[in-house]
Amino acid sequence: MKNTVKIPVIAMASFLTVFTSCSDDDDSNSSEIYLSEEETPETIQTYITTHFGDNSIVQTEKETENDLVSYDVRLSDNTSLEFNSNMDVIDIDGTSKLPNSVLPEAIQEYASTNYPNNFITDWELELDHQQVELDNTIELEFDMNGDFIRIDND
Repeated sequence: MKNTVKIPVIAMASFLTVFTSCSDDDDSNSSEIYLSEEETPETIQTYITTHFGDNSIVQTEKETENDLVSYDVRLSDNTSLEFNSNMDVIDIDGTSKLPNSVLPEAIQEYASTNYPNNFITDWELELDHQQVELDNTIELEFDMNGDFIRIDND
C-alpha cells in the first residue's frame, strides 16, 4: 500500500521538475530592472508631468528584450503606461477617465458622440490600429487616423 501512494507523488514531483525547467523565464535575451523616479528617462517624466500632473511615478520597469528597450511605468493612481524604445507612449491602462490630452481628437469625438454616458479608461497603439476601452468594458478599434473600425468582441 505504501508503494501505491509513493508512485503518484514521485510522478507529480517529476512532472513539476520538468515543467519548471522548460519555463520561458530563463530567456537570456531579456532583462528587467527597476528604476527610481529620478532614474526614469526625462522624456517619460515630462510626459507624465504634462498629462498626469496630479500623479507621481510609483515604479518604472525598464525591460530589454532582443536589444529593444521598453519602459513600464505605474503611477500613484494605479494608471500604467508603456513606452517603446523611442520613448513614445504605446499603452495606457487606467481605472478612471484618461486625460483628453493623451487621446487623439477623432477618437475622443467618436466616443463622446456614441457613448455620451461613458469615458475612455484605456488606450493602446497596435501595429496598424488603435484600441480604446470604455468604463463599461466596451473595446473600440480605430485606424491610425482615428477613424472607427469596429467594436472589438474578442
